[in-house]
Amino acid sequence: MKTVAIILAAGSGSRMKSDVKKQYINIGGKPLIYYSIKAFEESVIDDIVLVVSRSDIDYVKKDIVQKYGFDKVTAVVSGGMARYHSVRLGLMAADPTCDYAFIHDGARPFVTRQIIMDALTAVKQYRACVVGMPAKDTIKIADEKGFAESTPNRDRAWIVQTPQVFSYKMILELYQRLDRDEGELMAKGINITDDAMVVEYYTDTKVRLVEGSYDNIKITTPEDIALAEAILNRR
Repeated sequence: MKTVAIILAAGSGSRMKSDVKKQYINIGGKPLIYYSIKAFEESVIDDIVLVVSRSDIDYVKKDIVQKYGFDKVTAVVSGGMARYHSVRLGLMAADPTCDYAFIHDGARPFVTRQIIMDALTAVKQYRACVVGMPAKDTIKIADEKGFAESTPNRDRAWIVQTPQVFSYKMILELYQRLDRDEGELMAKGINITDDAMVVEYYTDTKVRLVEGSYDNIKITTPEDIALAEAILNRR
């Protein structure tokens, strides 16, 4: 069995309102992306593929991968225009003999070895799973004018996180199909926002929900930096 982690860090992070891209912002003396790479480096994962902006490839290779001795990083590749482009490019850069692919946002620094192991156990059984947590708050579905349209049962609502984990062969084939169908999906107004949606759209495979952690936050805005520092200090 061979596993690969595709860590996505090609976004511009415009909502952070910082001169430094959010994935490289210093937290606890190290760039943000260091923590997610470290978690996969110290886990059962075999290979790591980093997907970054083309202009950042040399920096990431020298000042992150080499500097911190991340031996499992097998490729650092350029991302695409949208997230799903970057995922496809990352999958294509992986060892084609891989059995399972873990797709993870580099802006989630607090993934743990236990979360990774739990997801691996689930994907072996179900072929597709996503990490998340039950919603603490009531969720409202809004209509196109910004009014509350419906209220789903909170007992069944989950906040989805990453990693999202799949049979490598299946998810690669689906992303290649998505690439071919991109124009058709855009014409239909279908917006793919996570990897599980690709599986849900193209197949009948049910995606298993795996409990992660409320600490497994995504760093998006300046307020998240203070929260990340607090989590890091507590750990």
